[in-house]
Amino acid sequence: MKFKLIMAFVKPSITDTVVDSMKEAGATGATIIPARGTGMHEAKSFFGLSIEDKTDILVFLVEEHVVENLMKVIRLAGKFDEPGTGIALVLPIEHVAGLASQMKRFKDQARDKYF
Repeated sequence: MKFKLIMAFVKPSITDTVVDSMKEAGATGATIIPARGTGMHEAKSFFGLSIEDKTDILVFLVEEHVVENLMKVIRLAGKFDEPGTGIALVLPIEHVAGLASQMKRFKDQARDKYF
C-alpha cells in the first residue's frame, strides 16, 4: 500500500468540524498540533507587541486512493474557498510503521474503491 500525508492548517474554531468530517469520509484518525502563524497581511499589534493568530495543524495519514475525496471533504468542511480560513496540502510518504491496527480498514477502503 502507498500512503500520503494530508496536512491542513486551520483556525482552532473549525478543527473539530474538519476532523469529524474527515473521519466520516474515511480518515482513520488525526494528529492535532497547536501552532501560531501569520498570513499575507501584517499581524495585529497591541502596544507594539505582535499578536499572531492561533492555528491548528491537522495531520492525516491516509491510503493514496482516498486522497482526492478527502481533499474535497477538507476543502468544504474548512470553507477553504473563503479567504483566511486555511490551507491543505498532500505529501508523499516513503515508509510507515505502526499501522497494524488500521491495515484492515485501509484494505477494506481499497477493495471498495477498486472492486
